[in-house]
Amino acid sequence: MKDSRILSSFLDLQSGRSRTGPAELPEPARMRPYVFDTCQPGVVLRAVVFVQAIVLVASLFETSGWMAWLLHAATLTGAALPGLLVWLLSVCLLKRLLDRLPHRAQWLVSLSLGIVAGLYGCGLLAWIGLVSPAPWVASAASGALLAAMLTWSLFWRARARMPASAAARLAELQARIRPHFLFNTLNSAIALVRDEPAKAERLLEDLSELFRHALADAKEAVTLRQELDLARHYLAIEQIRFGERLRIEWNIDDTASRAKLPPLILQPLVENAIKHGVEPSPSGATVRISTKRRGDMVVIKVTNTVPAGTGAKGNGLALDNVRQRLSLLHDLEGRFQSALVNGVFQARLEIPF
Repeated sequence: MKDSRILSSFLDLQSGRSRTGPAELPEPARMRPYVFDTCQPGVVLRAVVFVQAIVLVASLFETSGWMAWLLHAATLTGAALPGLLVWLLSVCLLKRLLDRLPHRAQWLVSLSLGIVAGLYGCGLLAWIGLVSPAPWVASAASGALLAAMLTWSLFWRARARMPASAAARLAELQARIRPHFLFNTLNSAIALVRDEPAKAERLLEDLSELFRHALADAKEAVTLRQELDLARHYLAIEQIRFGERLRIEWNIDDTASRAKLPPLILQPLVENAIKHGVEPSPSGATVRISTKRRGDMVVIKVTNTVPAGTGAKGNGLALDNVRQRLSLLHDLEGRFQSALVNGVFQARLEIPF
Protein backbone atom coordinates (compact mmCIF):
# COMPACT_ATOMS: atom_id res chain seq x y z
CA MET A 1 0.00 0.00 0.00
CA LYS A 2 2.73 2.42 -0.84
CA ASP A 3 0.95 4.16 -3.69
CA SER A 4 -1.88 6.46 -2.60
CA ARG A 5 -2.39 7.94 -6.06
CA ILE A 6 -5.25 5.56 -6.83
CA LEU A 7 -6.99 7.56 -9.50
CA SER A 8 -4.28 9.89 -10.75
CA SER A 9 -1.73 7.69 -12.47
CA PHE A 10 -0.83 9.92 -15.39
CA LEU A 11 0.48 7.98 -18.35
CA ASP A 12 2.04 8.86 -21.65
CA LEU A 13 -0.63 8.19 -24.25
CA GLN A 14 1.84 6.65 -26.69
CA SER A 15 4.30 4.71 -24.57
CA GLY A 16 2.09 3.95 -21.54
CA ARG A 17 4.85 5.04 -19.17
CA SER A 18 4.38 7.43 -16.29
CA ARG A 19 5.04 11.05 -17.08
CA THR A 20 6.85 13.60 -15.00
CA GLY A 21 6.85 16.53 -17.40
CA PRO A 22 4.03 18.87 -18.45
CA ALA A 23 1.09 17.40 -20.33
CA GLU A 24 1.30 17.69 -24.10
CA LEU A 25 -1.61 18.29 -26.42
CA PRO A 26 -2.56 15.29 -28.55
CA GLU A 27 -2.30 15.69 -32.28
CA PRO A 28 -6.08 16.10 -32.91
CA ALA A 29 -6.23 18.95 -30.39
CA ARG A 30 -3.50 20.84 -32.23
CA MET A 31 -5.11 20.36 -35.65
CA ARG A 32 -7.69 23.14 -35.32
CA PRO A 33 -8.90 25.74 -37.84
CA TYR A 34 -7.01 29.01 -38.10
CA VAL A 35 -8.71 31.82 -36.19
CA PHE A 36 -7.59 34.44 -38.74
CA ASP A 37 -8.57 32.57 -41.91
CA THR A 38 -10.17 35.65 -43.50
CA CYS A 39 -9.85 34.40 -47.08
CA GLN A 40 -12.94 32.23 -46.77
CA PRO A 41 -15.86 33.57 -48.86
CA GLY A 42 -18.28 33.48 -45.95
CA VAL A 43 -15.98 35.56 -43.78
CA VAL A 44 -15.38 38.10 -46.55
CA LEU A 45 -19.10 38.41 -47.32
CA ARG A 46 -20.09 38.95 -43.71
CA ALA A 47 -17.29 41.49 -43.20
CA VAL A 48 -18.31 43.45 -46.32
CA VAL A 49 -21.99 43.50 -45.29
CA PHE A 50 -21.07 44.57 -41.76
CA VAL A 51 -18.79 47.42 -42.85
CA GLN A 52 -21.20 48.56 -45.55
CA ALA A 53 -24.03 48.71 -43.00
CA ILE A 54 -21.85 50.96 -40.80
CA VAL A 55 -21.08 53.18 -43.80
CA LEU A 56 -24.75 53.57 -44.70
CA VAL A 57 -25.73 54.49 -41.15
CA ALA A 58 -22.77 56.85 -40.70
CA SER A 59 -23.71 58.66 -43.94
CA LEU A 60 -27.04 59.69 -42.44
CA PHE A 61 -25.36 62.10 -40.03
CA GLU A 62 -24.25 64.58 -42.71
CA THR A 63 -27.01 64.51 -45.35
CA SER A 64 -30.09 66.59 -46.09
CA GLY A 65 -31.78 64.33 -48.66
CA TRP A 66 -31.70 60.97 -50.39
CA MET A 67 -29.38 62.02 -53.19
CA ALA A 68 -26.93 63.65 -50.80
CA TRP A 69 -27.07 60.54 -48.60
CA LEU A 70 -26.33 58.22 -51.52
CA LEU A 71 -23.47 60.43 -52.70
CA HIS A 72 -21.94 60.59 -49.23
CA ALA A 73 -22.40 56.83 -48.75
CA ALA A 74 -20.71 56.15 -52.10
CA THR A 75 -17.77 58.34 -51.09
CA LEU A 76 -17.31 56.55 -47.77
CA THR A 77 -17.70 53.18 -49.47
CA GLY A 78 -14.86 54.11 -51.84
CA ALA A 79 -12.59 54.35 -48.81
CA ALA A 80 -14.05 51.68 -46.53
CA LEU A 81 -14.24 48.70 -48.90
CA PRO A 82 -10.70 48.95 -50.34
CA GLY A 83 -9.35 49.38 -46.82
CA LEU A 84 -11.40 46.40 -45.62
CA LEU A 85 -10.15 44.19 -48.44
CA VAL A 86 -6.56 45.20 -47.67
CA TRP A 87 -7.08 44.23 -44.03
CA LEU A 88 -8.74 40.91 -44.89
CA LEU A 89 -6.01 39.96 -47.36
CA SER A 90 -3.19 40.96 -45.02
CA VAL A 91 -4.66 39.02 -42.10
CA CYS A 92 -5.23 35.98 -44.32
CA LEU A 93 -1.62 36.01 -45.53
CA LEU A 94 -0.40 36.27 -41.94
CA LYS A 95 -2.86 33.74 -40.43
CA ARG A 96 -0.20 31.13 -39.62
CA LEU A 97 1.99 33.68 -37.88
CA LEU A 98 -0.92 35.27 -36.05
CA ASP A 99 -2.12 31.93 -34.65
CA ARG A 100 1.33 31.34 -33.13
CA LEU A 101 1.50 34.74 -31.45
CA PRO A 102 0.35 35.46 -27.88
CA HIS A 103 -3.17 36.83 -27.53
CA ARG A 104 -2.07 40.42 -26.93
CA ALA A 105 0.30 40.34 -29.90
CA GLN A 106 -2.53 39.11 -32.12
CA TRP A 107 -4.60 42.14 -31.15
CA LEU A 108 -1.66 44.49 -31.64
CA VAL A 109 -0.94 43.21 -35.16
CA SER A 110 -4.62 43.25 -36.11
CA LEU A 111 -5.15 46.83 -34.91
CA SER A 112 -1.94 47.98 -36.63
CA LEU A 113 -3.14 46.48 -39.90
CA GLY A 114 -6.47 48.22 -39.34
CA ILE A 115 -4.72 51.59 -39.03
CA VAL A 116 -2.78 50.92 -42.23
CA ALA A 117 -5.98 49.89 -44.03
CA GLY A 118 -7.76 53.03 -42.85
CA LEU A 119 -4.94 55.24 -44.08
CA TYR A 120 -4.94 53.37 -47.39
CA GLY A 121 -8.64 54.05 -47.94
CA CYS A 122 -8.22 57.71 -47.03
CA GLY A 123 -5.24 57.96 -49.37
CA LEU A 124 -7.35 56.69 -52.27
CA LEU A 125 -9.97 59.39 -51.71
CA ALA A 126 -7.30 62.08 -51.37
CA TRP A 127 -5.55 60.90 -54.55
CA ILE A 128 -8.82 61.01 -56.52
CA GLY A 129 -9.55 64.43 -55.05
CA LEU A 130 -12.81 63.56 -53.29
CA VAL A 131 -11.71 64.83 -49.86
CA SER A 132 -9.73 67.90 -48.96
CA PRO A 133 -8.13 68.11 -46.50
CA ALA A 134 -7.74 64.36 -45.99
CA PRO A 135 -9.00 63.11 -42.56
CA TRP A 136 -5.93 61.01 -41.80
CA VAL A 137 -6.39 60.75 -38.03
CA ALA A 138 -10.10 59.94 -38.29
CA SER A 139 -9.40 57.32 -40.96
CA ALA A 140 -6.68 55.65 -38.88
CA ALA A 141 -8.94 55.59 -35.80
CA SER A 142 -11.84 54.19 -37.83
CA GLY A 143 -9.61 51.50 -39.30
CA ALA A 144 -8.40 50.46 -35.85
CA LEU A 145 -11.94 50.37 -34.47
CA LEU A 146 -13.29 48.26 -37.33
CA ALA A 147 -10.28 45.94 -37.08
CA ALA A 148 -10.99 45.48 -33.37
CA MET A 149 -14.63 44.61 -34.05
CA LEU A 150 -13.73 42.18 -36.82
CA THR A 151 -11.02 40.54 -34.71
CA TRP A 152 -13.44 40.11 -31.83
CA SER A 153 -15.94 38.46 -34.19
CA LEU A 154 -13.23 36.11 -35.50
CA PHE A 155 -12.38 34.98 -31.97
CA TRP A 156 -16.02 34.29 -31.23
CA ARG A 157 -16.43 32.46 -34.53
CA ALA A 158 -13.45 30.24 -33.72
CA ARG A 159 -14.79 29.58 -30.25
CA ALA A 160 -18.20 28.57 -31.64
CA ARG A 161 -16.50 26.08 -33.99
CA MET A 162 -14.47 24.40 -31.24
CA PRO A 163 -17.00 22.55 -29.03
CA ALA A 164 -16.18 19.17 -30.59
CA SER A 165 -12.42 19.73 -30.22
CA ALA A 166 -12.89 21.00 -26.68
CA ALA A 167 -14.98 17.96 -25.78
CA ALA A 168 -12.31 15.64 -27.20
CA ARG A 169 -9.59 17.48 -25.29
CA LEU A 170 -11.64 17.31 -22.08
CA ALA A 171 -12.17 13.57 -22.50
CA GLU A 172 -8.46 13.06 -23.17
CA LEU A 173 -7.48 14.94 -20.01
CA GLN A 174 -10.02 13.04 -17.92
CA ALA A 175 -8.77 9.72 -19.33
CA ARG A 176 -5.29 10.41 -17.94
CA ILE A 177 -6.47 9.99 -14.35
CA ARG A 178 -7.87 6.44 -14.84
CA PRO A 179 -5.26 4.09 -16.41
CA HIS A 180 -3.90 2.29 -13.32
CA PHE A 181 -7.08 2.57 -11.27
CA LEU A 182 -7.80 -1.17 -11.05
CA PHE A 183 -4.21 -2.28 -10.42
CA ASN A 184 -3.42 0.18 -7.63
CA THR A 185 -6.72 -0.01 -5.77
CA LEU A 186 -6.72 -3.82 -5.69
CA ASN A 187 -3.19 -3.73 -4.32
CA SER A 188 -4.46 -1.54 -1.50
CA ALA A 189 -7.19 -4.06 -0.69
CA ILE A 190 -4.88 -7.11 -0.93
CA ALA A 191 -2.56 -5.57 1.66
CA LEU A 192 -5.40 -5.66 4.22
CA VAL A 193 -7.21 -8.92 3.36
CA ARG A 194 -5.03 -11.29 5.39
CA ASP A 195 -4.24 -9.19 8.44
CA GLU A 196 -7.37 -7.04 8.81
CA PRO A 197 -10.29 -8.61 6.91
CA ALA A 198 -12.91 -6.31 8.47
CA LYS A 199 -11.06 -3.22 7.26
CA ALA A 200 -10.55 -4.86 3.88
CA GLU A 201 -14.31 -5.41 3.61
CA ARG A 202 -15.03 -1.73 4.34
CA LEU A 203 -12.31 -0.74 1.90
CA LEU A 204 -13.83 -2.86 -0.86
CA GLU A 205 -17.25 -1.27 -0.27
CA ASP A 206 -15.76 2.18 -0.76
CA LEU A 207 -13.73 0.83 -3.64
CA SER A 208 -16.90 -0.29 -5.44
CA GLU A 209 -18.18 3.30 -5.27
CA LEU A 210 -14.90 4.58 -6.68
CA PHE A 211 -15.19 2.10 -9.53
CA ARG A 212 -18.74 3.19 -10.23
CA HIS A 213 -17.66 6.82 -10.59
CA ALA A 214 -14.26 6.41 -12.24
CA LEU A 215 -15.28 3.81 -14.82
CA ALA A 216 -18.64 5.35 -15.71
CA ASP A 217 -19.26 6.78 -19.16
CA ALA A 218 -17.39 10.04 -19.68
CA LYS A 219 -19.49 13.13 -19.02
CA GLU A 220 -18.78 16.77 -19.63
CA ALA A 221 -19.76 17.77 -16.10
CA VAL A 222 -21.04 16.41 -12.79
CA THR A 223 -22.36 18.16 -9.70
CA LEU A 224 -20.17 19.25 -6.83
CA ARG A 225 -22.19 16.94 -4.59
CA GLN A 226 -21.09 13.92 -6.67
CA GLU A 227 -17.46 15.01 -6.52
CA LEU A 228 -17.63 15.38 -2.74
CA ASP A 229 -19.21 11.94 -2.36
CA LEU A 230 -16.37 10.45 -4.38
CA ALA A 231 -13.80 12.25 -2.24
CA ARG A 232 -15.44 10.87 0.91
CA HIS A 233 -15.15 7.29 -0.37
CA TYR A 234 -11.51 7.81 -1.30
CA LEU A 235 -10.66 9.38 2.06
CA ALA A 236 -12.44 6.54 3.85
CA ILE A 237 -10.04 4.13 2.15
CA GLU A 238 -7.04 6.24 3.11
CA GLN A 239 -8.36 6.60 6.67
CA ILE A 240 -8.13 2.81 7.02
CA ARG A 241 -4.58 2.96 5.73
CA PHE A 242 -3.25 5.85 7.81
CA GLY A 243 -5.50 5.72 10.86
CA GLU A 244 -4.96 8.68 13.22
CA ARG A 245 -2.25 10.12 10.99
CA LEU A 246 -4.95 11.30 8.61
CA ARG A 247 -7.16 14.01 10.10
CA ILE A 248 -10.03 15.18 7.88
CA GLU A 249 -12.09 18.34 8.29
CA TRP A 250 -15.18 19.11 6.20
CA ASN A 251 -16.84 22.50 5.86
CA ILE A 252 -19.50 22.05 3.19
CA ASP A 253 -22.05 24.61 2.02
CA ASP A 254 -25.04 22.56 0.83
CA THR A 255 -26.35 25.47 -1.25
CA ALA A 256 -23.29 25.13 -3.51
CA SER A 257 -23.71 21.42 -4.22
CA ARG A 258 -25.48 21.85 -7.57
CA ALA A 259 -22.51 23.64 -9.18
CA LYS A 260 -21.03 21.88 -12.22
CA LEU A 261 -17.48 20.51 -12.38
CA PRO A 262 -15.49 18.29 -14.75
CA PRO A 263 -15.65 14.67 -13.50
CA LEU A 264 -12.94 13.59 -11.05
CA ILE A 265 -11.47 17.08 -10.80
CA LEU A 266 -11.29 17.04 -6.99
CA GLN A 267 -9.69 13.59 -6.87
CA PRO A 268 -6.15 14.64 -7.92
CA LEU A 269 -6.25 17.47 -5.36
CA VAL A 270 -7.26 15.14 -2.54
CA GLU A 271 -4.64 12.59 -3.59
CA ASN A 272 -1.95 15.27 -3.60
CA ALA A 273 -2.99 16.25 -0.09
CA ILE A 274 -2.46 12.64 1.03
CA LYS A 275 0.75 12.06 -0.90
CA HIS A 276 2.50 15.30 0.03
CA GLY A 277 0.93 15.97 3.41
CA VAL A 278 0.19 12.69 5.19
CA GLU A 279 2.64 10.17 3.68
CA PRO A 280 5.93 11.99 4.40
CA SER A 281 4.96 13.06 7.94
CA PRO A 282 5.37 10.64 10.91
CA SER A 283 2.68 12.56 12.77
CA GLY A 284 0.38 12.79 9.75
CA ALA A 285 -1.44 15.86 8.48
CA THR A 286 -4.80 17.59 8.44
CA VAL A 287 -6.73 17.64 5.17
CA ARG A 288 -9.48 20.25 4.93
CA ILE A 289 -12.14 20.37 2.22
CA SER A 290 -14.49 23.33 2.14
CA THR A 291 -17.10 24.74 -0.23
CA LYS A 292 -18.81 28.10 -0.12
CA ARG A 293 -21.31 29.81 -2.38
CA ARG A 294 -20.68 33.52 -2.89
CA GLY A 295 -23.36 35.01 -5.08
CA ASP A 296 -23.02 33.51 -8.56
CA MET A 297 -19.71 31.83 -7.75
CA VAL A 298 -18.73 28.76 -5.74
CA VAL A 299 -15.36 28.57 -3.99
CA ILE A 300 -13.85 25.15 -3.31
CA LYS A 301 -10.71 24.70 -1.22
CA VAL A 302 -8.57 21.64 -0.56
CA THR A 303 -5.81 22.32 1.95
CA ASN A 304 -3.28 20.19 3.79
CA THR A 305 -0.43 20.77 6.18
CA VAL A 306 3.02 19.99 4.76
CA PRO A 307 5.97 18.68 6.82
CA ALA A 308 8.79 21.17 7.19
CA GLY A 309 11.46 20.88 4.52
CA THR A 310 9.41 18.76 2.11
CA GLY A 311 7.42 21.45 0.28
CA ALA A 312 4.82 20.33 -2.26
CA LYS A 313 7.09 18.96 -4.97
CA GLY A 314 5.84 16.51 -7.54
CA ASN A 315 2.22 17.66 -7.91
CA GLY A 316 2.63 19.96 -10.92
CA LEU A 317 1.15 17.55 -13.45
CA ALA A 318 -2.01 16.91 -11.46
CA LEU A 319 -2.57 20.62 -10.89
CA ASP A 320 -1.98 21.36 -14.57
CA ASN A 321 -4.56 18.72 -15.48
CA VAL A 322 -7.11 20.30 -13.13
CA ARG A 323 -6.40 23.79 -14.48
CA GLN A 324 -6.83 22.73 -18.12
CA ARG A 325 -10.05 20.80 -17.54
CA LEU A 326 -11.57 23.64 -15.55
CA SER A 327 -10.67 26.08 -18.31
CA LEU A 328 -12.22 23.85 -20.99
CA LEU A 329 -15.52 23.59 -19.13
CA HIS A 330 -15.89 27.11 -17.72
CA ASP A 331 -13.41 29.17 -19.79
CA LEU A 332 -12.63 32.49 -18.04
CA GLU A 333 -15.40 32.03 -15.50
CA GLY A 334 -13.52 29.18 -13.84
CA ARG A 335 -10.35 29.98 -11.88
CA PHE A 336 -7.79 27.73 -10.23
CA GLN A 337 -5.00 28.77 -7.87
CA SER A 338 -2.57 26.91 -5.65
CA ALA A 339 0.00 28.10 -3.15
CA LEU A 340 2.15 26.92 -0.23
CA VAL A 341 2.06 29.43 2.61
CA ASN A 342 3.42 28.91 6.15
CA GLY A 343 3.46 25.12 5.87
CA VAL A 344 -0.07 24.85 4.45
CA PHE A 345 -0.71 23.96 0.81
CA GLN A 346 -4.00 25.21 -0.62
CA ALA A 347 -5.70 24.45 -3.92
CA ARG A 348 -8.59 26.83 -4.64
CA LEU A 349 -11.20 26.52 -7.39
CA GLU A 350 -13.81 29.13 -8.32
CA ILE A 351 -16.64 28.06 -10.60
CA PRO A 352 -19.90 29.67 -11.72
CA PHE A 353 -23.05 28.45 -10.00
